[in-house]
Amino acid sequence: MGYTCGNNAATYPSEPLPLWEGSSAPMPAWQQTLDAIVADATPDLVALRRRLHANPEPSGAELQTSLALYQALDQPGLALRMGPDGCGVLADNRSAAPGLPRIAFRGDIDALLIHEANDVPYRSTREGVMHACGHDAHAAIATHVALALHKLEASGAAPWPLRWRAILQPAEETAAGARSLIAAGALDGVSSIFALHVDPPRPTGEIGLCVGPFTANCNDVTIIVRGRGGHGARPHESRDPIAAAAQLVSSLYQFIPRTTDSFDSVVLSFGRIAGGQNANVIPEEVELDGTLRTLDDAVLAQTIEQIHQIARGVEEITATQIEVRVDGGIPSVRNDAAANRILEEAAETTPGVIARVIPRPSMGGEDFACYLDHVPGAMFRLGIAAGDGVIRPLHTPTFNVNEAALPLGVKILARAVILACEPAAGA
Repeated sequence: MGYTCGNNAATYPSEPLPLWEGSSAPMPAWQQTLDAIVADATPDLVALRRRLHANPEPSGAELQTSLALYQALDQPGLALRMGPDGCGVLADNRSAAPGLPRIAFRGDIDALLIHEANDVPYRSTREGVMHACGHDAHAAIATHVALALHKLEASGAAPWPLRWRAILQPAEETAAGARSLIAAGALDGVSSIFALHVDPPRPTGEIGLCVGPFTANCNDVTIIVRGRGGHGARPHESRDPIAAAAQLVSSLYQFIPRTTDSFDSVVLSFGRIAGGQNANVIPEEVELDGTLRTLDDAVLAQTIEQIHQIARGVEEITATQIEVRVDGGIPSVRNDAAANRILEEAAETTPGVIARVIPRPSMGGEDFACYLDHVPGAMFRLGIAAGDGVIRPLHTPTFNVNEAALPLGVKILARAVILACEPAAGA
């Protein structure tokens, strides 16, 4: 069955309905073997996640992280490649028949510039750097999916020939890593791709699935307001860019929501305003940096034009010059229906897992979308809440993962890869 998550919340109940709660059918032998492999490797899986968590590296500097993952995957029968500049790892199974397309799965590996506040044995050892988005979990899960698939093939228990590629990707947080690896050949010979993202509010044992928009289009907005500087005691002699910037932000926050259809999701936020160096000096210019999030390309184009229109109006009333730049950004993750059905089946056959429909897409960004510009695929949300009533949000100093979720992520993602490799009927 197919499910769609869109931007019209009226089509969904207030609470998503459970799709499955286990399966009564006997588990095939290959799934039993796979689960036994994952159970045996769970201590190593947890240890790898903790090692990565204790030694985080920010986007573009994941050299030791990449080396650790390369070493973890250094097994006979696996072909390994480092990513550009030594960041990231690609792993293929050598047993795959030549010429047949591979099924890829991605785990991102970079950390954030956040100082960890958790008091745990594996807390970050690097001042001001922390795995606050779960990429340590993603990387450990993807690595152990590759190891589990390799062991399943080596045991002779794989149900049919497998052909897969593990992508351990750097620089997701700066939206540069996916495109870098794609340019380096990460999708060469790949027919589809899967991924997961941890979800702090979702209970461990539950995953979220949907077809269609999963995350938002994310665009960086830079605005430069140029005026004429002057003495703070005589503002009438200047063209104050700070006053113009304040008017601009206020107008954008007021009028963008009022000119957007209430059924269309648009978020515009500014996180940085910089201008001036002295309290009594009106500066020459002010720079604003923000983010624009949308779910629809037409709405994006319309919103960009509205930003320019409002900027022109503020220019006129403040006698300043306003330059607006909106970058190409990262597109929305849009889950393919066929790939999502595979994830549904993978979840249905994983003991201890409940899958629910995601009623609305996240307004967060995810450069997994760049892979989906080239091949179909799908991402799911993995619940990691510990059941103690405390939510540890992404991108905060207290973020943490309930490690009981890690083997569930491995089982679901490995099942999806295997199911995607199943030969077509009559082939």
